[in-house]
Amino acid sequence: MMDATTLRSNTVSDVVRRSAARFGDREAVRFGDRTWSYRELDDAVTRVAHHLAGLGLEPKARIATLGKNSDAYLIAFLACARAGFIHVPLNYNLLGRELDHLINNSASTLVLVDPAFAARLDDIEHQPSAVITLRDAGDSILAVAQGDSTPDFEERGRDTDTVQLLYTSGTTSAPKGAIMSHRALVSEYVSCIHALDLHPDDNPLHVMPLYHSAQMHVFVLPGLMIGQTNTILEVPEAADVLNRLANDGHRSFFAAPTLWVGMANHPDFERLSFGGLTKAYYGASIMPVPVLKKWQAKAPTVGFYNCFGQSEVAPLTTVLRPEEHEARPDSAGKPVLFVEARVVDASGDDVPTGECGEIVYRSPQLCDGYWNNFKATEEAFADGWFHSGDLVRQDEEGYIFVVDRIKDVINTGGVLVASREVEDALYTHPGVAEVAVVGVPDEKWVEKIVAFVVRRPEASDLDVETLTEHARTQVASFKVPKQIEFIDDLPRNASGKILKRELRG
Repeated sequence: MMDATTLRSNTVSDVVRRSAARFGDREAVRFGDRTWSYRELDDAVTRVAHHLAGLGLEPKARIATLGKNSDAYLIAFLACARAGFIHVPLNYNLLGRELDHLINNSASTLVLVDPAFAARLDDIEHQPSAVITLRDAGDSILAVAQGDSTPDFEERGRDTDTVQLLYTSGTTSAPKGAIMSHRALVSEYVSCIHALDLHPDDNPLHVMPLYHSAQMHVFVLPGLMIGQTNTILEVPEAADVLNRLANDGHRSFFAAPTLWVGMANHPDFERLSFGGLTKAYYGASIMPVPVLKKWQAKAPTVGFYNCFGQSEVAPLTTVLRPEEHEARPDSAGKPVLFVEARVVDASGDDVPTGECGEIVYRSPQLCDGYWNNFKATEEAFADGWFHSGDLVRQDEEGYIFVVDRIKDVINTGGVLVASREVEDALYTHPGVAEVAVVGVPDEKWVEKIVAFVVRRPEASDLDVETLTEHARTQVASFKVPKQIEFIDDLPRNASGKILKRELRG
């Protein structure tokens, strides 16, 4: 007799299995010159899952993956899910000690790696038991996926099991591994489909890193759930992406603000038309309002969605829909289908409407805590709510406005200043391409406001005095930066988040 848990199974692997039964020969994934139908994708996942299960790994073993976007990367994650292993995506920009921390903290016994990154594993202290190439080799994961025969293989595990450790970006501290169950991720996929108006005919273009929860779990997997054809690029280049959006029939597209900014500043932006694009999604960090308005003016028929959240909630928590942008272009919207949110003070009490507080969550999308970090788990889930660390305010209609990360609020002369407010003020100067504002310890001010600015190419003569005077016309005097540094590039991780801890020094 079949186990009742199997009858009620609702895992990440089930998403692909069900879609294969529903959509069959419809194209599921395109990468370079390779295409996979839904049936072919499901068979490939089974082949790789069977292969991994035959390696002698313990049940629920951690399998880390170090690689750029590819069909092999996606198949490897889905195969881990089907075989009952725990997938650990690694930021491919990490080196040495940073990479070693994730492999050691997760106790990953196997690493799947792109050949280009294999040498990095030689430099870490905690060596995995085995390393397998993802692609471009005869014994790679891709080669297994492309095999001729598909073995019988029963999925191992249940939907309450852990399927992935999503390590936080580490913009303010060492990355922590959010423990994600199948159930949490699949719940979030339904929220995404509902809140983002995902449709089978969207023909989405996926360019952000698949190791990041936003691209994988807000767009690719929900897209596979409803039968989309998903085009995956290895890495995004502004000119290439602009031309694809203009010419290849993609109706939907997601990118972190850093890419939206780069495309808006690219010489090809003005000459191209984006009439085929109907849904434009942004998130993972704050979108400068002037950049958003530039895109809206260029593509007035495109609906823009602001996607806000964090890895611990799988990651989508709130969305600002297209019809809501005009009245509140700087809002993060309202909670999605399966997310309940409050805005609280340091004591856990609700703050009055319009006042700043921390946004806290309850949701079936939530992680089960942090891997090997009881203290952080206990702190994050205090009082029965998940504490996000995001400082927000909520208006009388329930819309959320992100003020800052709590750790990024600047205490200058005893007055709290949100770095985002100063950043938005500096963005209004036509010579500013990008800006990040941080607080730096100061004997007089406790923290002084320092702005790091990237000039536009045509504004190489923009100087400190001119930008300071501009800031004085935009914000109160105590919010004007005490120091402005012009730099060539802002430090970022691969998902586009600015690493303010590096700017603070």
